Amino acid sequence: MTRQLLPPTETVPSSEDLIARAEALREQLWADAPEADRTRRLTDAAVDAVTAAGLNRLMTPRRFGGYETDVRTVLDVSIQIGKGCGNSAWVNAVHNSGNFVVGMFPDQAREDVWGDNPDARTSMVLVAPSATVEPADGGLVVTGKWGFASGSLHAEWILVLAGQPDSQLLLIPLSDLTIDDTWHVAGMRGTGSNTVVADRVFVPQHRAVPYRPILDGQLPVVREDEPLYRTTLSGVLQVFLLGGMIGEASAALDFVLDKAPNRAIASSTYASQSDSVPFQVLVAEAAALIDTARLHATRAADTIDARRPLDVPTRARMRMDAAWTVQKCREAVDLLMTAHGTSAFAEFNPLQRIWRDLGVGSRHGGFGGQIPQEVYGKALLGLDPRQASYLL
Repeated sequence: MTRQLLPPTETVPSSEDLIARAEALREQLWADAPEADRTRRLTDAAVDAVTAAGLNRLMTPRRFGGYETDVRTVLDVSIQIGKGCGNSAWVNAVHNSGNFVVGMFPDQAREDVWGDNPDARTSMVLVAPSATVEPADGGLVVTGKWGFASGSLHAEWILVLAGQPDSQLLLIPLSDLTIDDTWHVAGMRGTGSNTVVADRVFVPQHRAVPYRPILDGQLPVVREDEPLYRTTLSGVLQVFLLGGMIGEASAALDFVLDKAPNRAIASSTYASQSDSVPFQVLVAEAAALIDTARLHATRAADTIDARRPLDVPTRARMRMDAAWTVQKCREAVDLLMTAHGTSAFAEFNPLQRIWRDLGVGSRHGGFGGQIPQEVYGKALLGLDPRQASYLL
C-alpha cells in the first residue's frame, strides 16, 4: 500500500541545510579520495558519511521518507561533495538520478525499493542495450550486459535498458546480478563504473516501464501531488553530473591559491607565485572559467525547476549548457596545472587526480563528441535536434 505523504515541515530539511551537510563532508571526502582513486571504488567511510547526511534521499519521494527536493539543490549539493571528492559526487548524482527515475515507476516498484529503506540507492545505465528479453508469467526474463554502471558497487538497485526497438527500463536488485571488473581507466576511477551482468533474471511487470516516456518526462503514472517527476530525465541526469566537476575544479583553484604564497617559480626571480603577474593572470582566467561553468549549470537547473514540460529547443540548449560547463571546468584545471607548476603532475599531488577526473568525466557520452553542439545548432536553425541524438 502506498504510504501517506509525510509532513514536509517535520521531515524535509531546507536546501540550505542540505548544502551545509554536504559542505561539512568535504574534509573527510578529500582525505579518502586518494584511496578511492587507488582502489577504484569509494571508501565505505565516504559512502556511509554521504548516506548518514541524508544525501541519497534528495530525489526520493517524501511519502517514502525522501526529500523530493528541486534540481538546483541537487546541483549545489553535488558541487559541495565534489569539492571533497569528485568521484563521490558523481556516484551520488547517479544514485539520485536513479531514484528520480524510480519515482516515475508504479507504486509497487517504489515500495520494493524504499519500503524498508528510505536511503536505498539506485544506479542507472542508459547505454545502448545489449540484452534480450523473453515474456514470462507476470513479467519478463532478461539476459544481458551493461557497461559503465557508475555507482553499482554501492547501490541496492539498478535501472538498465533492454529490448529493441521500443526499449524498456528495467528495475533490478543488484543482488540478482553479477559485476564484471571492467573499469580500468585514467580518471573517475573511484566511480567503479564496471559492467553489470544478468543471466536469465526475472523482472516482474511492475518493474518494467517504457523508456521513451521517461526520457521525455511523460509519466506512465501521473501523481498530481508529485510534480517533480514530470520533467525530462536527460536534463536532470546531465545537470546532476555537472556538480562534481564544478566542485573538483573549484577545489583545484582553492588548492593552487592556498599554496601560491609559499611556492617559488623555477628559473625566475619570483620567490612567491603570488607576486608573479603571469600566475595572477592564469588563476584569474581559471576562476572566470569556473564561474562561467557554474552559471551555465545553474541556468540549466533553474530552467528545469521553473518549466515543466520543456520544449525541444530549450532541452537542446540545456544539453549545450551541460557540454559547455564541463568544457570550461576542464580548461580551468588545465590552466591551474600550468600555474601550479610541473609538481602538479606528481602522484602525491591532488591536482593530477582532479586533472585526470576532469579529463575523463568531461568526455562522458552526454557531453562529448560535439554532439551537444550539433544538437543545439540544429535547434537554433529550426531543424530537429533528434536527428543527431535522442538524448534531449
